[in-house]
Amino acid sequence: MISGLLLAAGAGRRMGTPKALVDDWLVRSLAVLREGGCDDVLVVLGASADEARVLLPADQRVVVAEDWDAGMGASLRVGLEALGPDVEAAVVHLVDLPDVGADVVSRVVSTTGAGSTAGLARAAYVGVPGHPVLIGRDHWAGVMEAAVGDQGARGYLKAHDVRLVECGDLAGGHDVDRR
Repeated sequence: MISGLLLAAGAGRRMGTPKALVDDWLVRSLAVLREGGCDDVLVVLGASADEARVLLPADQRVVVAEDWDAGMGASLRVGLEALGPDVEAAVVHLVDLPDVGADVVSRVVSTTGAGSTAGLARAAYVGVPGHPVLIGRDHWAGVMEAAVGDQGARGYLKAHDVRLVECGDLAGGHDVDRR
């Protein structure tokens, strides 16, 4: 089983509002993961969680990162901890990537042997690593230990053999920080 893990907890200080509340980004990102091949999606909320939750379908699985202001690492840890025991891999995606579509998620999932708990892959855009990132269960403990501040899994991924999946023909992969 592959779960999507949508990180949408930040305050969006440069944006002036939590990115989970910007336009249709939250609902759109959820659809991108589902349509891209994830069997299930867990949304991690934080800043303005109550406002963001009402934008989601009533049956959507949500977890709140109470320490969201500590950075993306906190959201990633909370999300991975909340995934069920049947999940073999998580596809981590960020809410502030509006040009990344289901085709990118699908390519990352389909080219990495995603059924493996040892998988470790990430989308690249013209050779530059980005999101989404597929993390097999075998890596979760190490990722959670390394995920501090706004670095998320960056340090862990640098120290391990990560398969880059070129997606520059599908999207730009740039996060949006300003309107």
